[in-house]
Amino acid sequence: MADEHTAPGGAAPFMLRNIGTEPGVALPVRSRLYKRAASHARGVSEGLTDIAAITTPGVSFGLAGPSEKLDPAHLPVRGDLAHIRLAGKVFVPHYVVPMPHRVNGAGTQVFSAARTDAEVLADLPTGTPFQVLDLAGSWAWGQVGTDEGGVVGYVPAAALHAEP
Repeated sequence: MADEHTAPGGAAPFMLRNIGTEPGVALPVRSRLYKRAASHARGVSEGLTDIAAITTPGVSFGLAGPSEKLDPAHLPVRGDLAHIRLAGKVFVPHYVVPMPHRVNGAGTQVFSAARTDAEVLADLPTGTPFQVLDLAGSWAWGQVGTDEGGVVGYVPAAALHAEP
């Protein structure tokens, strides 16, 4: 089922298609998507931002020094996220504040990947602190301990409990 609608001002008609069993929703004309005029960053049109100072041709940015060699076994950083303490040191889309957990039950193991047949990086006894940075499915990714030198890897989420 498809309904034909005409854009304001007599523009070419466009179609709204109903997918599924629910009846189509009629949108008010103002909520339909149309191309809008370009907008400026807040403050630019008022002269509050000096765009020329940051976009001058020929100006380049210098590095503060050589890149640090990262130790993936002890630094909680992946391609998509990193521990918040690494902000400014590594560039990733997301920085995460760790959620403190402890190992429960009879202990567990830290794996190099989120599967039981992956390389075992460490054995964790009951009560060991584990800083969870990501929970996905039945696996937690994070760092062992509360300091910066703990092993980084995956632990079964069922083997952890959150600290109060």
